[in-house]
Order: sequence, then C-alpha cells, then structure tokens
Amino acid sequence: MDFWRQIIENQPLAAGLLAWFFAQFFKVLGSFKDGFTKDDLKKFVATGGFPSSHSAAVAALATSCGLVFGLGSGYFAIAAVLAVVVIYDAFTLRQEAGRQAQTLNQIIDDLYSKKGLQAKHLKELIGHNRIETFFGAVLGTLIAIIFYKNI
Repeated sequence: MDFWRQIIENQPLAAGLLAWFFAQFFKVLGSFKDGFTKDDLKKFVATGGFPSSHSAAVAALATSCGLVFGLGSGYFAIAAVLAVVVIYDAFTLRQEAGRQAQTLNQIIDDLYSKKGLQAKHLKELIGHNRIETFFGAVLGTLIAIIFYKNI
C-alpha cells in the first residue's frame, strides 16, 4: 500500500494529471454551447483543441517541481526542458503534421471521386495554435500553484 500512497501523494505527478484532466474537461464543456452529443465525449481523449492539455500537463509538472523542489533543483530543470519541448512541438511540428493530413485527405477525396479509391482519412486536428498552447500552459501553471497552496 505504501507504493500507491507515494504515487497519490506525488504532488508534481498529481498536478500534471489534474491539469491534463481539466484541459480535456474544458474541451468537452465547450461543446455545450452548440448542443451536446455523444460524439462530444470523444473530445475528452482527443488531441488538439482549446486549451492544450499537453501544455497544461507539462506546465503544471514544471511549476509543481519548481515549487516543491526549488527552482535550482534538477527535477525542475528536467521538467522545464520537457515543458519547452512539448509545448514547442504542440504548436509547430504537430500542427504542421495536421496540415499535411489535410492535404493528403484532399488528395484522397480527389482520387476517390475520380478512380474509386477507398482510404481512411487521416486525423487532421493533432496540433495546437499558439493561443491554445499559451492558455494550456497558463491553466497548468495555475492548477499547480492552487494545488500547492491547498496541500
């Protein structure tokens, strides 16, 4: 039982997971304005959209490591570098991959209509724009600070 207690009481881990959960929850919550369907629940585990759950999770992890272990700790350094890489990847590489998927899907549609080609569409919403990543990082940072002050 000591193993599970240590996992549950690991503040950086808990803050990162909590930030991811809230970011995904806000994506689903945003669906209520247009009427809610079962398909909207899929947004809870989907990538892309507002806010970035990737950015929220790594920002919460880095912030929490800084608060718990100090800004001069190796834990904070590792988490901060990871956060920069993940956030940068979210709005550059993954967004570009989404644009490529859009182009490939258009090619598939053109070939399908002309030659009867059948192919599954690629997922297009896999990245984030800078606003989505920024607010994901803000959300994660705030959750880590609130979580830290309330423990």
